[in-house]
Amino acid sequence: MTTDQIWASEERAVFALRGLYRRYGYAPYKMSQFEEYDLYVRNKDFLISDKIITFSGEGGKLMALKPDVTLSIVKNAPEAPGVVQKVYYSENVYRDYREIMQAGLECVGDLTPYDIAEAVLLAVKSLDILGGRYVLDISHMGLLAAVLERCGFDEEKQKQAMACLRQKNTHDLKTLCGDDQAAWETLGAISACRGGAEALEALSPYLTGEAEQAAVAELKALLGMLKERGYEDCVRLDFSVSNDLGYYSGVVFRGYLEGIPASILSGGQYDKLPRKMGRKSRAIGFAVYADLLQERNQEDSSFDVDTLILHDGTVSLSEVNRAAKAASKNGSVLVATTPPKGRSWKNVVTLGGGEQ
Repeated sequence: MTTDQIWASEERAVFALRGLYRRYGYAPYKMSQFEEYDLYVRNKDFLISDKIITFSGEGGKLMALKPDVTLSIVKNAPEAPGVVQKVYYSENVYRDYREIMQAGLECVGDLTPYDIAEAVLLAVKSLDILGGRYVLDISHMGLLAAVLERCGFDEEKQKQAMACLRQKNTHDLKTLCGDDQAAWETLGAISACRGGAEALEALSPYLTGEAEQAAVAELKALLGMLKERGYEDCVRLDFSVSNDLGYYSGVVFRGYLEGIPASILSGGQYDKLPRKMGRKSRAIGFAVYADLLQERNQEDSSFDVDTLILHDGTVSLSEVNRAAKAASKNGSVLVATTPPKGRSWKNVVTLGGGEQ
């Protein structure tokens, strides 16, 4: 697979994602390549990286090559009772002095529980579109914040506890709890929680506060909706997934594809960001880091096509079609009656008397 073919594969993936988001009523959002630097400085903790490329604009105003799309969307979203803005984007952002292809969506406004659940559903569907085996790990920042507050942790201890949860470092987490056995039992159970509805059920007895129980109810409803849609086996609770407590307020999640070591999708509910901007809106969204698809594609870079289907010309159209449909679930497919010269493939399927 050539470099051009790899890029074409990424562009096809982004095109398919845009089609998915349109089908759910999301409108396209296009932003300028540049944004005022001050917007990012005020919300630098929200950004994945603080390495921002800056330059002087007209009148000496400091501008930045956009490292993020979310901040611009939230800043410009309309606010009114019952109004929800649903937008999707595919933009190149500039982070760590690199240009990164990114697609995603944001839902901002007077959100309902369905709006939040729908965003998570679209995150799962996005992974499904990208192909291969995948999983979406889900956590809840509101639940974690309520537990840490009940444990009596100050801001510094909260940061340390969050770091322990992210690293699944139960030794330091237990040390942090000191003589508070109840705090350790709760945080230890949260750290060990991994799975679906049954894992949440096992965790529930440790979550006694009102805010904690409300978060559990929200997660139960969300997992139930995803199960109804047929995605029960693709989603799991994992409280090592977390984001900044100063911005994120509800469900957060990360998506992984087989063959890619880093998360290719990241997002969550970030109601505190609009509040910091002086707005009343609530918000949820996610980004797909399409550039990471190169890592998976490059594994197969020595092949032009994943599966070659050979048939002898006497096989029925229906049989060839069934074989091509099945093979397409695992990548690209080429159908031919003889092995094509100058082409390479990973797997071959023969139908009838076709010669391998």
